[in-house]
Parts: sequence; structure tokens; C-alpha cells
Amino acid sequence: MSHAYPDFGQSWLKHPAIPDLPQHLSVAWSGGADSTALLLALKAAGYDVTAWHIDHAWRSESSVQAEGLARQAHAWGIPFYQARLQPQSLANLEAGARADRYSQFEAWAAELGIGCLCLGHQQDDQAETVCMRLLQGAGVGGCRGMARERMQGDLRIVRPLLHVLAEDLRTALCGIGVSWIEDASNQDIRFRRNFVRQRLFPAMRQSGVRPEQLFLRWQREAARLSGRLDEDAQALLGAVSGCSDGISIRWRDWASASQPVRARTLQVMMSRLFGEGVTPGRRHIELAEIWTRNSGMGGLDLSRCRLQRRSSFLHLEPTRAGLRD
Repeated sequence: MSHAYPDFGQSWLKHPAIPDLPQHLSVAWSGGADSTALLLALKAAGYDVTAWHIDHAWRSESSVQAEGLARQAHAWGIPFYQARLQPQSLANLEAGARADRYSQFEAWAAELGIGCLCLGHQQDDQAETVCMRLLQGAGVGGCRGMARERMQGDLRIVRPLLHVLAEDLRTALCGIGVSWIEDASNQDIRFRRNFVRQRLFPAMRQSGVRPEQLFLRWQREAARLSGRLDEDAQALLGAVSGCSDGISIRWRDWASASQPVRARTLQVMMSRLFGEGVTPGRRHIELAEIWTRNSGMGGLDLSRCRLQRRSSFLHLEPTRAGLRD
């Protein structure tokens, strides 16, 4: 493969925003255009790449397609691993499938000793993500969009193609005669992303608005503002008082901070207690604001933890339910 398409996608991988990648890595390969382009680009660049395929069993033909991907990976000289997962209930389809998918990725990482997984999300995906989060009422933290790099347990997750247009990936694949799978479920507008892609964005274009440019511009601004909030929250947490049963900061520092800084600080405090990704929802943040305006009278129960004012300190501690989790 590296000899067949020696220059494929190399300009994509030279973008200054892409972090350094290890020699041994994997790609979450659905068979779609984006992940196929990423797989071939990394292979052409000389990485020892492994393809990980998840079959969610949503479509009757998915097992046949997985077999075809296995044959294609073998022809390209790429190690291929696949898992067929049981479909989730419709009410929790996307969230449940995502959790199962990453659980399998972490299992493969531990089994194979591969610490880096690359995902094929591209620029259009980023714009759709920001749009969806705005529709959900997210603040600047949520509207930063998908991170270029993050950790999932011990597995490093990297998205090398966030700066590349979906159209460019497809054009490049057509240029070398490589086909991809078009997932029929991408037309199902019961999924929020598909609704944005198939209905909302086309309607915006018809009205003269370029949605990708609009939401990517907001994503960059949200990233800038969120970075400032992170700095202010870390400064507030720099005065943390050591305690064995939670986290304490000076009440006057908390009360004098702006509402956005308090919200971000509370998110960081919960993550420190329970791990990355565990943060309060909007309802709990609003309750914390009301509690703060009332001078911290009494305690405030949040998800898995409790806020209290102890003399001149604000204290966050896990509840019994939180400790059991």
C-alpha cells in the first residue's frame, strides 16, 4: 500500500495543529470516506497502522460489509480487528453505541499495546458538532467542538483531519480509484447530526448563509473564550486548601469571581473528584449560582456531590452515592 499510493494525503498530515503521532497507532475504520482516507494517508506516511472496525448491527448488510473491509485491509497490508456489538434501544441508541464503541477500543488498546487511536472526523463534522451543541444550549466550553486530542482512559484519541474539508477527502479517494461505504443510516433524520446535515445546513445555504464558515468561526471564538475561562478557573483553584474529604477554595475568591468563571471552576472541581468528563449539568450550575447569591446558606446537593460553605471556605465533597460510583 505504501508503495501503491506513496503521496496520498501527505499534505493533510503536515498541518501545524496536528500533534506528534507515535509510530504504532490505530484508526477507527467504519469504511466511510473519511476514515478510509485517514487510514490510507497514515499508511502512506509510513506509520504502522491497525484498523479497528465496530459493527453496531444496525443494518442487515453490515456483517457482509465488515467481511469486505477485512479483505480490503488484508490487500493493503493493514492488520484488521472487528467486533460486532448488540444494538441499543432506540431511546439511547447514539449514546449507548458510543459508550460500547469506546469500551471496545480501550479493550483492543490494552490487548494490542496500542496507545493512540486516530478518528476520521473532518472540518464539516466540526461545524455540525458546534451547531448541535448550540442547539442544545451549550456554553463556550461545549462550543469549542471536538478536541484535536484527548484521553479516553489510557487511550490517546487524536483527530488529524479536523482542518480538511469532507469534499477534499472524497476527491482524493476518487483520484486513486478507492471506493468507500455510504452508510444508509446517515439519511435517518431521527439522529440529530443527520437532521443538521440533511435539513438544517441545506436550508441555511438556500438562504445565502454558509453554515460551515459560520459555525467554525464561532468554534474558534468559543475556543479562545474557553481558554480564558480555564486560565481564570485555574487561578481560582490555585488557592485550594488541602483536605482529605473533597476540595476547598476561599469563599471570597469564589463569590467575587464572575458567573462564567464559577461555572468553569465547579466543572473542574467535579472532574478532579470523579475523573475527566464528569461535570455538572446546566441545572446544577444554575442552582449553584442561586445558592451563591444566598451567601451559601445550607448545603447544595449536586450530582454525586455536595457544596457547602464552611466558615471562609467553599467546600465540595462526594456524597455516599458518589463514593460508591
